[in-house]
Amino acid sequence: MRTPTRHTVRTIQVLCVTVTAALVATGCGRSADSGPGTDAPAKLGSGKATGKVVMWSMGDPDKSLQSLAKKFEQQNPGAKVQITPVPWASAHDKLTTAIAGGNTPDMSVIGTTWMAEMAGMNGFQATPTSIKSSDFYPGQWDTTKYKDTSYGVPFIADTQAVYYRTDLAAKAGITGAPASDWAGYLKDLKAIQATAGKQNPKLRYASGWQIGFNSWIFLLPLVWQQGGDIYDPSTKKFTFDSPAVAKALEYYASVPTEGLGPTDKTDSLQAFEDGQIAVYKDGAWVSGSLRKDAPKLDSKWKTMPLPKGKQAAGFAGGSDLAVFKDAKNSDAAWKFAQFLTEPANLAAYAKATGSLPATPGAWDEAKLSDDAAMQAFAEQLKVSKAPPAITTWQQVADAIDSELERLSLGKATVAQAQQDLQSKATSIGTGR
Repeated sequence: MRTPTRHTVRTIQVLCVTVTAALVATGCGRSADSGPGTDAPAKLGSGKATGKVVMWSMGDPDKSLQSLAKKFEQQNPGAKVQITPVPWASAHDKLTTAIAGGNTPDMSVIGTTWMAEMAGMNGFQATPTSIKSSDFYPGQWDTTKYKDTSYGVPFIADTQAVYYRTDLAAKAGITGAPASDWAGYLKDLKAIQATAGKQNPKLRYASGWQIGFNSWIFLLPLVWQQGGDIYDPSTKKFTFDSPAVAKALEYYASVPTEGLGPTDKTDSLQAFEDGQIAVYKDGAWVSGSLRKDAPKLDSKWKTMPLPKGKQAAGFAGGSDLAVFKDAKNSDAAWKFAQFLTEPANLAAYAKATGSLPATPGAWDEAKLSDDAAMQAFAEQLKVSKAPPAITTWQQVADAIDSELERLSLGKATVAQAQQDLQSKATSIGTGR
């Protein structure tokens, strides 16, 4: 899901509690009109939207979204949009409770990593065929899928790129960006580390490091870059025991175990601003934060795509728009979702909020690539991939985070972490 603030707010995903066998059979309580993954696409009526649309939006009150809602109402005089903000910290539980009780709004912003779980609860309508997958970045579109059926529309994209301090890298003899392949990238990190306390007196570590929560976001691209994956949807089996995962874990472990990054959960952005780290990976929101909070560094940092393995790959996250099965006005809700993702409207929203649009058309409309710092994110979005669309994903992600922390702290070898990941994921299973 999208990280909207400087500090990550952890949302603990609690799966539906089984109350009776009947609740299990109907996806934690809601009546099953059709099976999730086999739904026919929703059908839109002709003409303008009418009636009231109730929408939940995650985070603080969103003035930019409200502004677009007013524009939609002007274009559809018979429609009224009511947007209710929901804190990210309570959003998951509120959404699953609403789905289970059949008491949902018409539509909502949904974190991409929740989509499969809630679609598996039979909570969403399948996406109308009038909304074309080809309009969106492929990885972002895949975040809407469950069992090969799309249950929403990509709204806000999220992916990671590398931020690097040009001034600190230059003192290590690196005059351009660090190397674009993993072997060369690690070599450059070692060169930067060698300047700590010497040419770079404030430098503590060459690289920032994500340990614990959401560290899986940084492992998956490494696996995909090796041409592999952690899950095979054709066999419905996890593949943590593959050579691609072994290689990815080796790359991942090399940064902390070789002393190139901290393992004390350092605030990487603050350390980057202070010159204590030279390189780290994060989302596009950091660019705006740096320009706002550390303008003196404007000429001293740049971005680059993630270093490659056998191929380029990145993580596709962010937020989607979904219309609920129990929506009272699904026709107007889908029309509002379609309106929000039109290039001009999505571009306006992206420019107002500093977020990344999920469509190339909106990206071009907003002229985001005119900003040099955004060009790396443009490249990553083209090769981004979504995590496995399984209802137990959060449990698997938590297991990955736990094993990566052990690996980072030297409490497990690559072979042990790989074996434990395969065992834990297999034990968790794939859910519905």
